[in-house]
Amino acid sequence: MLASVLARLVRELELRPLGRARFHVFPPPGGITGLLMLTESHAGLHTFPETGYCAVDLYCCRPRPDWPWRERLREMLGAERVQVRRVSRPASRPVSRPVSRSTSRRP
Repeated sequence: MLASVLARLVRELELRPLGRARFHVFPPPGGITGLLMLTESHAGLHTFPETGYCAVDLYCCRPRPDWPWRERLREMLGAERVQVRRVSRPASRPVSRPVSRSTSRRP
């Protein structure tokens, strides 16, 4: 079921996976972490069965249309409550001056 959430997200937003999603199942109570690397960055999800919580993250380095998070997660996971947070990050732009690296000196 969790793989289908990532698959639908990729399909509907026309994202480009670099391979298959990877999942890790933790010991009881059995939370799951999934990660899918994308050419645009990554998508991940984390479940916490002890609290009935699932976090789904998409980090995307290119403009994309909004995705109906509330509707999809209610439909696919049976979520009763969905909270969506969107964080806008500045687009990549050329650096106007060289970036200097600091070096540490030992006494």
